[in-house]
Amino acid sequence: MNVLLIGSGGREHAIANALAKSPRLAQLYVAPGNAGTAEVGQNVALDAADHGAVVDYCIRRDIGLVVIGPEQPLVAGLVDCLEARGVPVFGPAKAAARLEGSKGFAKDLCRAHGVPTAAYERFDDEDAALRHVRAKGAPIVVKADGLASGKGVVVAASVAEAERAVKGMFGGAFGKSRGEVVIEDMLAGEEASFFVLCDGRRAMPFASAQDHKRVGDGDTGPNTGGMGAYSPAPAVTPEIEAQVMRQIVEPTLAAMRGSGCPFKGVLFAGLMLTSDGPKLIEFNVRFGDPEAQAMLPRLEDDLLELMLAAAAGALPERPIRLSPQTALTVVLAAQNYPGAPLTGTEIRHVERASALQGVIVTHAGTRREGARLIASGGRVLNVTALADSVSEAQRLAYRGVDAIDWPGGFCRRDIGWRAAAREAKVAAS
Repeated sequence: MNVLLIGSGGREHAIANALAKSPRLAQLYVAPGNAGTAEVGQNVALDAADHGAVVDYCIRRDIGLVVIGPEQPLVAGLVDCLEARGVPVFGPAKAAARLEGSKGFAKDLCRAHGVPTAAYERFDDEDAALRHVRAKGAPIVVKADGLASGKGVVVAASVAEAERAVKGMFGGAFGKSRGEVVIEDMLAGEEASFFVLCDGRRAMPFASAQDHKRVGDGDTGPNTGGMGAYSPAPAVTPEIEAQVMRQIVEPTLAAMRGSGCPFKGVLFAGLMLTSDGPKLIEFNVRFGDPEAQAMLPRLEDDLLELMLAAAAGALPERPIRLSPQTALTVVLAAQNYPGAPLTGTEIRHVERASALQGVIVTHAGTRREGARLIASGGRVLNVTALADSVSEAQRLAYRGVDAIDWPGGFCRRDIGWRAAAREAKVAAS
């Protein structure tokens, strides 16, 4: 079977690696891909925003499944165009992708169907939003309603910071997300990510993970797309997983199905594990990045088969098989990220990291210039290690990081710190 994978990041390289293990795969095409995906498939110059061109390509190449990695093509309705021409797709249709495309839509669904989440209000008027912030006080959370490349959320420690966020969002700081904001009470607890595969009728638990959003050690500095992750998340116990399925995932799927837009693909629930139980922070409608780089190496099932089953509305009844080992991913980013990254620098000795047993290097913002590997984005490489504990995976991942020669890049040195501290506490007791 020929498969077309849409995207160019570390998530897509991780998906490509997993798909390449399937005996059913004949040819993998990646649009546009990166220097890493070119090693497991064929990169193609195809613009996902040109839906007609994507459909035509799929027909010409006899594509048996399209896998859409990033959120933008999903929210823009690429799935609908492909399915209208009979091309199977792993991912939600436009109406279902509103769970990520509109934070207001998702919050309204939660309110209507009793899904536990933070109290909130929606505003399409800047002055009304500012009055609400002043009345509520801080800390408070301000969210742009639409897509904002993972940067449309401000956890404001002061009223002045919240006011700046509101003004920036209404002023177009997040492009198409301008025009409406969601203002929420701040939840207290530990964050975790939980992923399920969905076929429109039911959901199968996939994996849990914990991400590290802040750019600096100790969770300092501005938010990023993610500086590292590990899976599974020890804080997501079997009891919490069951509660999330019962109180968050299943009511959401039932609501979407009942409104005529059944959800297919992967549903990513960002959670806050509060003293009152897990509460939804937000939904995403695709694999996380860098969570995918930590979860997919643990997969012991055939990813292509699972994606085909989800697209066909027929996921298996049995649980998904995952390695009990921990996978930990460290993101290497270009200097100055998350600001304007320093691009064009050369990266050397990636093969030394890949040669380490238990280490996988995936690419994101990279390109080839002859034999040279060049940084071409903000988040550039991901070094993932599999081991029997978070602490051992952490040690091995940083050994891989240190094998790479890239003066133009940097990383956090504390990925997995919370879980590693838990392990050390248990070992000392």
